Amino acid sequence: MKTLSTLLVANRGEIAVRVMRTARAMGIRTVAVYSDADEDALHVREADQAIRLGGPIVSDSYLNQEKVLAAAIEAGADAIHPGYGFLSENSDFAAACEQANIVFIGPPNQAIEVMGDKARAKRAMLEADVPCIPGYQDEAQDIETLLGAAEKIGLPVMIKAAAGGGGRGMRLVTESSQLEDAIGLAKSEAQNAFGSSELIIERAVLRPRHVEVQVFADQLGHVVHLGERDCSIQRRHQKVIEESPCPVMTPELRRAMGEAAVNVARAVDYVGAGTVEFLVDEEGRFYFLEMNTRLQVEHPVTELVTGYDLVEWQIRVARGEPLPAEQGDIDLLGHAIEVRLYAEEPEKGFLPSTGPVSLFDFPEVEGIRIDSGVASGDEVSPYYDAMVAKIIGYGETREDARRRLLTTLQDGALLGLGNNRNFLIDALEQQTFKDGLATTAFIAENYGDQFNPPKVQGAFVAGGGVLQHLLAMGEAHERAPLVSHELLDWSSRGRAVSTRDYRIDELEVGVRIETLGAGQYQVLFESQEFLVEFMGMSDTRCELQINGWRENFNFVHESPATLHLANATYSLSLTDYARVSPEGVDAAAGGTVVAPMHGLLLAIEVSENETVIKGQRLAVLEAMKMQHEITAPGDGVVVEAPGVAGRQVAAGDVMVVLELAE
Repeated sequence: MKTLSTLLVANRGEIAVRVMRTARAMGIRTVAVYSDADEDALHVREADQAIRLGGPIVSDSYLNQEKVLAAAIEAGADAIHPGYGFLSENSDFAAACEQANIVFIGPPNQAIEVMGDKARAKRAMLEADVPCIPGYQDEAQDIETLLGAAEKIGLPVMIKAAAGGGGRGMRLVTESSQLEDAIGLAKSEAQNAFGSSELIIERAVLRPRHVEVQVFADQLGHVVHLGERDCSIQRRHQKVIEESPCPVMTPELRRAMGEAAVNVARAVDYVGAGTVEFLVDEEGRFYFLEMNTRLQVEHPVTELVTGYDLVEWQIRVARGEPLPAEQGDIDLLGHAIEVRLYAEEPEKGFLPSTGPVSLFDFPEVEGIRIDSGVASGDEVSPYYDAMVAKIIGYGETREDARRRLLTTLQDGALLGLGNNRNFLIDALEQQTFKDGLATTAFIAENYGDQFNPPKVQGAFVAGGGVLQHLLAMGEAHERAPLVSHELLDWSSRGRAVSTRDYRIDELEVGVRIETLGAGQYQVLFESQEFLVEFMGMSDTRCELQINGWRENFNFVHESPATLHLANATYSLSLTDYARVSPEGVDAAAGGTVVAPMHGLLLAIEVSENETVIKGQRLAVLEAMKMQHEITAPGDGVVVEAPGVAGRQVAAGDVMVVLELAE
């Protein structure tokens, strides 16, 4: 049995922090690696030692095998835990660790190699009599062959990158006219993401459930499964909400899928943690999708319903120990639901968001687990995945878990940058989800391409205006400490009046705040009147009574003009434009098409004097591991195309200037 005393975590964010905490509990010293963009990141602060890898680009840091191995040797690490993503499913890296006499906490490189290639994996599963979706997985990759295969399979089809995962290089095609473009985009995305443009094509199973089975194998030949997770709620093939057990699972189906998953692991001589993913159709038939040869993002729901620490299992298996439990010992008790908190803007088509985390505050109470890679004051960079945290609710029943999770999201806040908190709250409240009937079509059917949040109520704006007024008064008192606090709202000409000018949903609105007495205010907003009473305040929380109803607000006062705040229903940044200099106010740019986020500009597809139509693709931008099409806002002519393919761009950089038609 091997002794592991020092563990290097070759990853970042929440998974690095999560691995370190288990390692520390096992008495193992931890080493972090970081890029220049992560110098002050949470996982760096959590580790016993931290070693710089290089610049923010992943090829210079987290994907650089030589630098990661050199860091492990420098730190005297016995083992490397790759987390998920980056080098976790890189067979060459697993082999390089073995050659360097460093334990790779993951499966053998041969298993990674087979399962890392969707085409090869599918061929292996067909040989092992594992149910698979009909499709094309051969080596010929010319466009004519792929087009012919798709037509033979019959539309709709799913095009997938053979070498990757995470939704990259994946396209659903429902019309023949879309095929060639979809294949081209999938090849490009796959090449950029995985270094291989090879594709497979499968018959699209519409409205399935995405159900995966957690398997574990030791070095002694024992293989078990730890039940299933339902991961059906996805956007762009990226999971958003996961739960265990699956709401519609039967004992018979669980037994059959568990046995199939164990057979998949045995077929490739698997060792360690792995996840076998299946699609389950409306008739209850299941099909092998892929195997992820690593720990999954959503592993906490399995940990909560089984009571086992899967990272601890990984370390014990890597040391040569037998599995801590046999199949008959493993039960699923209670229910767990996980949501992924992303830095993105659902109301803007789910575009990634970057910038400072002004406030990260979610209550970690009984039945709630929070795995986070950020803390208040940290920065979300454009170089990596948009997920900042996972919030998991657990209870004896599914409804207990859902209610606990919902309450935690409503009571907490991520402020300072766009995020999907409000979207997650809304999704958990959808009747389809409450009933446990969500399929992979859930987001498309309920939201389409973007989330349209409920119109902000006047009471929320009135409360925000009063809070901003109170904070201004507090700052004034600090500047004039000899003046009695009671006099700051006093006026010699009757009641003191303050006004705030906001822009909400592109509309300019005014808020009039009249002081009635100590801590009491009459607020006028869009012909609505509100009686607001101050009840109490801490550094980031304020309690107000609005027309007799008590409301709790999480807030950050970014500047005298800008207040970020959230309650159980809304999140909003209120900027008082009367207190902002004119140069600080955004101006609409008409036909000027700018980068909506930081990223790598892959292509500019138009040139000067070219005529374009509304919706036409102008450019392709890669950010946070996904490719984004930038389209024309209207019909017009290209005046200028200053964007340069292959260069990094910042949010707001001009890519194309159009003269729009009248």
